[in-house]
Amino acid sequence: MPASAVVYGCRGAELAPEERAFFRDANPLGFILFSRNAENPAQVERLCGALRESVGNPEAPIFIDQEGGRVQRLKPPHWRARPPARVFGTLFESNPDSGREAAYLSARLIAHELRTLGITVNCAPVLDVPVTGAHDIIGDRAFSSDPAAVIELGRAAIEGYLDGGVLPVIKHIPGHGRATADSHLALPRVATPANELSSHDFVTFRGLNHAPIAMTAHVVYEAIDSRRPATTSPRILHNVVRREIGFAGLLISDDLSMAALEGPLGARAKAAFFAGCDVALHCNGKFDEMKGVAAEAKPLAGAALARADAALGQLRPPVPLDFAAAEARLDAIIGAMV
Repeated sequence: MPASAVVYGCRGAELAPEERAFFRDANPLGFILFSRNAENPAQVERLCGALRESVGNPEAPIFIDQEGGRVQRLKPPHWRARPPARVFGTLFESNPDSGREAAYLSARLIAHELRTLGITVNCAPVLDVPVTGAHDIIGDRAFSSDPAAVIELGRAAIEGYLDGGVLPVIKHIPGHGRATADSHLALPRVATPANELSSHDFVTFRGLNHAPIAMTAHVVYEAIDSRRPATTSPRILHNVVRREIGFAGLLISDDLSMAALEGPLGARAKAAFFAGCDVALHCNGKFDEMKGVAAEAKPLAGAALARADAALGQLRPPVPLDFAAAEARLDAIIGAMV
């Protein structure tokens, strides 16, 4: 039976019986972990096993946001702190080869930590291009304000994750860099003309449109659709993401529980699917909300199922690597910046 087109979070470090029963019945495509779910490596590995067991699929994808910098769900002392993406952009400005190498190594080492735990999908890299005056919700999570640099470093990170046996998720398509609000708290609106968006904001996603998975932006682009954010806009998802940007991979919504979206969770999920999202993401583990999403979720089928199979089919065994040497090399490259 095909999985339901949803990725869910759970409440804590262990899977509760009622969660296990819900996931068994809802049969989601996969799961996403947060800091609340991560106490130590053995516990995370056990939780990943329990989540997969709940849906009877030992290969169910498990997602996380492990970008480095401010957005890192697995934290010291059990996991190594990683630099934000902007560090690699700064490196790239003075030495493009060092910047690319460091971005690759960081992604490769993050992938190693994730894969060891049973986590197979990382919601990174961020391909947004920040502009002056935008909200700092993106900030140093972005590689650079130069789209060409973002493409180079984003490509290196994508290769690092794939070589490490983890699928990358590019975000936030078609671009969150101009947002003047934090979409966790409010709905950002961007009034920039469409031709400027196309020649600047969308460029990075167009340049890396071969990525296996992309996550949508809860952002209104008024010149394209003045009423609906990208996540729930057929005009943006079909005309911009699929046609103009040329992204043919698996398209997953950003978290449906974020305050940028309005209405009951079921209505949000329905709108995201209608707009063209292949998979809906719900993160907070709240039962009432998950039930609302489940009521609108359908089994993956047709083109969405084909895209999910193609994306997950890109998972491969990690390329051999001397991890101690890689850590030392990354430290040396970053240390040379001082």
